[in-house]
Amino acid sequence: MRLRIRDLREDSDLTQKQIAEYLMCDQSLYSKYERGERELPLKTAVSLAQFYKTSVDYLVGLTDNRRPYSK
Repeated sequence: MRLRIRDLREDSDLTQKQIAEYLMCDQSLYSKYERGERELPLKTAVSLAQFYKTSVDYLVGLTDNRRPYSK
């Protein structure tokens, strides 16, 4: 499964360090999420989806619709 978190970060002109600080984790750990070396925890995926105003499904490639689902 290819995560879109790197693309979203780069599209937002943010560094791994900035996202890691938002998630309160080490930059090296976040880098492993982007490279697929560590599995992205659900809690982290939800935080990133909220940050980027998208859905977890979009983050993990289950949909190409970037807009979040309506509540």
